[in-house]
This record gives sequence, C-alpha cells and structure tokens, in this order.
Amino acid sequence: MGKNLEILINPDSRLRKKSTVLEAKDIEAGKYTQLGLDMCETMLSSDGIGLAAPQISQNIRLITINTKDGALIMFNPKIVKKSLFKNWDEEGCLSVPYYFGEVRRYQSITCQFIDEKGKPKKMRASGLMARVMQHEIDHLDGILFIDKAKNLKKIDEGDIEEMGERKK
Repeated sequence: MGKNLEILINPDSRLRKKSTVLEAKDIEAGKYTQLGLDMCETMLSSDGIGLAAPQISQNIRLITINTKDGALIMFNPKIVKKSLFKNWDEEGCLSVPYYFGEVRRYQSITCQFIDEKGKPKKMRASGLMARVMQHEIDHLDGILFIDKAKNLKKIDEGDIEEMGERKK
C-alpha cells in the first residue's frame, strides 16, 4: 500500500499553517496518489481514524479517513452543508498525543471533495464520520482540536499501554 510517514507533534508551527488548494489537473494526473496511500498507511498503523496532510508536514488540502469500507482519500474537502444541531463528544489527535477533550461539532454535514481518481464527489456524513471530517478539515485551516476543546485532560502514557495490553 504505502509507507509510514512521520507525524508532526504539537507545538510544531507547521500544524498551524493554512493549507493550499490542489489543482484538479494535478490530482487527475495522479501527482498526489502515492502521498494519499502513504497517509492511509500512516493513519492505520498509528491506530488513527483520520489524518490530514499538515500532520505529515505537507501544506496541502488532503485528508484520509478510516471508514468501515476502508480508507478514504479526500482532496480539497469542503463542508458545503451543516446540520442545525451540534453535539459534544470526546476527541483526541495523533498530533496531540495523550490529550483528550470534549469538542462541539455539527451532527451531520455534506462534504464536497475530489477522489483519488480526480472525480468530484459529494458525501453526506453523520455521527462519528461527520466528526472526523470536521476534525481533519480543521487541520487544513491550522486549527487543532485543543483550540475548541473543553475538559481537556492528559492521560498517562502507562495507561495507554495498559489499555493496549487488556485488548490482547
């Protein structure tokens, strides 16, 4: 599939830059296909459910999301419709390890993007999928979940290892 990339950790200033929109012709030509695959590999091997290009030091509008149907690559994602209702839920981030906090997000959204074949797509998402999309799109605008979180808490690295041992 792809190779594992280094994930930037907060407070790296590259996480705070607004990302550049990609040219449709470059996406169609497959210029970013390998990067998308590498991001999927990195996300999955890190037990992530989403990853944005700024997190691997690429200042471009590209996100990957781990769905029940496999990894989804989204170029130039843009939220075009938001639900009236929002809800609070706990979030974490690969770029802000060991921190969790409650973030208020739209319950459902419609997102426009270009897929890895260069085709324009529109997707409606709700629940966790909508939350992950909003979280990753925030990364493209230089926003981290800790900027929006309440009840931010840090867990001990040992607790994570203990939870992992219980899973086995």
